[in-house]
Amino acid sequence: MRQSASLLLILCLVVAGAVPPAAASGSSTHGQTGTAAPAPTAAQAPTNNSTTVTIMSYNDVQTAAAENGTLPRMVTLLNQRRAAHDNPTVVVGGGDEVSPHALSPLSQWRVPVKALNVIDPAAEVVGNHDLDYGFDAVANFSNASEFPWLMANIVDSETGEPIPGTKPYTVVERQGVKVGIVGVADEKIKSKTAVDFAEQGYELKNYSDTASKYATMLKEEKNVDVVVVSAHLGVPVAKNLANTTENVDAIVVGDDEIEYPPAETGGAVIMEAEARAEHVAELNLTVENGNVTEWNGRLLDVTKNVSKNETVSNIITNARKEELSRVAGKTEVELDSRFASNYHDETALGNMIGDSFRAQTGADVAITNAGGIRSNSIYGPGNLTVGDVYNMLPFQNTLVTVELTGEQLEQLLASQIVTLESEEGQQYGAEAKLQVSGVTYEWVGHNGTDDPVRDVWVNGEPLDGDATYNVTVNSYMAGWDDSVLSNATVTSESHMLYGTALLKYVQRNSPVSPTDENRIRRVDAEVETQSVSVSDGTATVELAAPNGTQNVSDFYATTGNASDHLAAESASLSNGTVTVAFDVADLRKLSAGGTVQIYGGYNTSAYERVYFADSVLNAEVSASDVGAETTTTATTTTETETRTETTTSGDETTDTTAETTEKAVSDETETATTGGTSGGVPGFTPATAVVALVAAALLAHRRD
Repeated sequence: MRQSASLLLILCLVVAGAVPPAAASGSSTHGQTGTAAPAPTAAQAPTNNSTTVTIMSYNDVQTAAAENGTLPRMVTLLNQRRAAHDNPTVVVGGGDEVSPHALSPLSQWRVPVKALNVIDPAAEVVGNHDLDYGFDAVANFSNASEFPWLMANIVDSETGEPIPGTKPYTVVERQGVKVGIVGVADEKIKSKTAVDFAEQGYELKNYSDTASKYATMLKEEKNVDVVVVSAHLGVPVAKNLANTTENVDAIVVGDDEIEYPPAETGGAVIMEAEARAEHVAELNLTVENGNVTEWNGRLLDVTKNVSKNETVSNIITNARKEELSRVAGKTEVELDSRFASNYHDETALGNMIGDSFRAQTGADVAITNAGGIRSNSIYGPGNLTVGDVYNMLPFQNTLVTVELTGEQLEQLLASQIVTLESEEGQQYGAEAKLQVSGVTYEWVGHNGTDDPVRDVWVNGEPLDGDATYNVTVNSYMAGWDDSVLSNATVTSESHMLYGTALLKYVQRNSPVSPTDENRIRRVDAEVETQSVSVSDGTATVELAAPNGTQNVSDFYATTGNASDHLAAESASLSNGTVTVAFDVADLRKLSAGGTVQIYGGYNTSAYERVYFADSVLNAEVSASDVGAETTTTATTTTETETRTETTTSGDETTDTTAETTEKAVSDETETATTGGTSGGVPGFTPATAVVALVAAALLAHRRD
């Protein structure tokens, strides 16, 4: 029910009522919330002693800062909206503006700051990625900025002073109206940046207490008419901020990168303009005698019909000209750097990134976090520029190789799994959150299992829990607190940027054509193989269908070697049994005397999916089952009861009795003999389509 409610809320936000056209040429509105009449093209004229104050905002510019695309257009849109208002107008940034981007490895914060100076905001808040270059760099980019950077609740643990180059708040006056702006962040900022707060001597104070203190002071001592909190902490936390503070009129949000048209919570209006300079938020506040009495607002889209600001366009073009425009190589396939793709499952790009790490270090395994893959775009097929590569991997992360036991490696893989039933899973869906090379593993995205990672192979061989493996990660991961990496023995540390490792790999191997090899294998139900029969060149495998199975699709067989893949000739569902057919010669070749893993998709009523359209079942078939014209049957009973196998080979018949335990990955698998519903044609139901639409809206952004 919680998921249904949240999905309904998102749908309401995405498709909120009809919106009048924007005055800005080429822009469009797609969300509007307010207590007054529909948002006008210019602020409504004040009545009596009231004044209208317009707050405009943007946030998480990040990768757009080095792209001659949306950012120059966003600057034009902001200027157009400024010109449309005769009333006091204030522009506020929501943080994460100077990193990461394609120029980060070359010029760090310099290009974004030049562009921000053209925007001329009243203030910016320090976001987690604005700390990518360390605390010392804040003073440098602040000195180069023609506006103040704010951060009220990160202070020197001894002196209580703010980060050098920042201040807790600022007050701006427009046409006699005073607007106070406070900057805060929440606890997530500590885990989302590579700097060590304690080591650098900083502490993070409670964002709500701090914001409330400064808001009250601004109202009572500075006589401001409006208090705006620029809060780099995401919309859900912003709602808590609104409900636990006094004297806050508006909250400009950054960090979780969602489209959130202005909406009121706890007496404050919250708004967020997603990310990458794709939107501008606009809020009109009616102020009377120092109090906000009414408001209306909306989000404006930055479309291709908005012309580019020439100054910002030239800043970016000139910076990119020498290095980033150079062609690094060519890709013959699409390279998917979208957040949703890389957080949920492996991608061809993720595989190539991991392969590039191993090519550089010679490690057994390479692992990178999905949040380190940026730009939320698809590249190719076609030429890849240096800028494209650094857009995908824009951070200052370097390569670190550590020693991990097999057991620790498995713990690391398991630590990043998000289950469907968790709070995060209810918002984004089940996730693996990693991209890997040299390791193949199954993961279970559900609560109620003691074994979230199973059947791990390293370079095709079963994982040895006691063996030691060299594992390359990026330097951000190497610093993860409370993980197996934090105290791991470092065997080598390269000063090469992780983006440079990928760049060199593309240059050396162009044209590249990485594939999705199923290195990361999602499993919702592990089922028993009921029978295997071989006849007329076909191996027919019968599997017990999980509870509630409605139809099945896309079955294949593979091994611990991720590149092995044999598609099934057919798969069907009948009376609780899934029947899968393979070419027997190909299946025998694949098994090569070992065990073959079978995977396949199934639709079930057991789960309300957020991202994946299908659930996945898994079963095993041994080489002996398909080694000759034989038939193997297995009758599986309940837990700890006996299983009788009869194997016929030539003239010999052998009966064996062994104890078996029913394997259950999730609540939908109880016993291997439980019946199911007759199969239908694989595909989306209307409900599945709605969930997929909502998932797409949710997953165009990311938390990092």
